[in-house]
Amino acid sequence: MKTPTDLPPSAGIGLKPQHYADVLQSVSASITGAAGWLEVHPQNYFGAGGPPHRWLTAIAERFPLSFHSAGLSLGSAEGLDERELNALAALCQRYEPASVSEHLSWSGSANNRYPDLLPVPYTEEALAHFAGQVGRVQDRLKRRILVENPSRYLAFTEGDMSEAQFLHLLCASTGCGILLDINNIEVSAANLGLDPVAMVDSIDPSLVGEVHLAGHAREEHVHGVLLIDDHGSAVSDVTWALFARFIDGIVCLIDGSALGLLTFAVLVWWLRRGAPTSPERAGLLTGIAAGSFGIFAFSFHCVYSDIVHIGLWHSAVVVMSAGLGRVAVPRLIRW
Repeated sequence: MKTPTDLPPSAGIGLKPQHYADVLQSVSASITGAAGWLEVHPQNYFGAGGPPHRWLTAIAERFPLSFHSAGLSLGSAEGLDERELNALAALCQRYEPASVSEHLSWSGSANNRYPDLLPVPYTEEALAHFAGQVGRVQDRLKRRILVENPSRYLAFTEGDMSEAQFLHLLCASTGCGILLDINNIEVSAANLGLDPVAMVDSIDPSLVGEVHLAGHAREEHVHGVLLIDDHGSAVSDVTWALFARFIDGIVCLIDGSALGLLTFAVLVWWLRRGAPTSPERAGLLTGIAAGSFGIFAFSFHCVYSDIVHIGLWHSAVVVMSAGLGRVAVPRLIRW
């Protein structure tokens, strides 16, 4: 089964019909800064042929595609829409997109379809049901998918877990990944009185295969401000700041680990000259030492000093290095 995403690590854009000619021209003119990949709503291409497919075929020859579905209704109690899944499977076979994603939501019941992405309760029961539907999609498409965190306007009175915990458990049980929409985090946090920084910090970056940056509308009401995810407004300063924090956390993880490699190499050289009686324990301690030194050195350059960032990202360097040491060192010091 394919990995959740094969998109290149670069910026992409959402493809609209008014962009077709400009996108193709950007390639022929070798324009610097052209999009690295393009995201489309596959439901717009469920027809058998016509101009949309002629354009998309030409574009797919030049750009990796991300199919961002909005019609499967994975959270519906009756299960997903089988006709939508069959159409999506046929489109995936035709274009072989680099990534396929859906929403953590539902959009219909046994008798009705709604033009909206409605939230699911974060309960054990809902998680089991949603995981089953994700499994059906992945089996049909023969690939793992990404699931996007929703924009929320109401909260359920009861829940067993946070949004991040729900997504992490969903990934663990199905092998799917996360499409992290940072605008949706700002919208949900503002509407429900949550902390957007804590929400961003709680997401495991190793599960994220794509990031959305978009805008929202702002409405003033008697009881307060309501943010509406409209994807038609400019990206807000708050969303840009949350994105920077998320990316900086990944930078801490990568650079802190890289700085620890020198310590790791020196300790492995020293261990090879001796004869440790427990190579696994020696590897674990080597990894801890290397990760600790690396993130300590990087901390002088880290722009964040709050306890959440340090506890999550700086600790992750040590944990990851410890795991690497536990696995790799015994193989490197055999005598």
